[in-house]
Amino acid sequence: MKILLIEGPMLDKIGEREPQIYGEKGTREKLLGAFYEKAKSLGIEAEAVSDYVEGNLAKIIVNAECDGIVINPGAYTHTSVLLRDALLCSKIPFVEAHISNIFAREDFRRKSYLSDAALGVVTGFGSATYAAALEGLAAFLKK
Repeated sequence: MKILLIEGPMLDKIGEREPQIYGEKGTREKLLGAFYEKAKSLGIEAEAVSDYVEGNLAKIIVNAECDGIVINPGAYTHTSVLLRDALLCSKIPFVEAHISNIFAREDFRRKSYLSDAALGVVTGFGSATYAAALEGLAAFLKK
């Protein structure tokens, strides 16, 4: 089984930007480390990719060769019909994941263009978020 983690813009800045929301220095390493550690413990091949450009992310999605996707689209969560269309076109099961609790933030962040099409949404668990999303996705795929 192969799972692809896709991150949108600014997620490479976790630990540098808004530490009260996204965590202090080292948070990104913990986040990705927990994701890869969970994948290894489940016997899953995992890969993480990120990009700032919406079209590049869509291209990654439609060309993906994997069994499932964990996606944190960042700000594109609230704006991107393109990413939604790419995910639906790919027919690859996906889980939407957010480090912060988007439903406890500004009103504009509470709307997701992806969540109704996702298998599930994991939000607000900080550095454990991606591993939790991976575990849920793997359980679904193993059924």
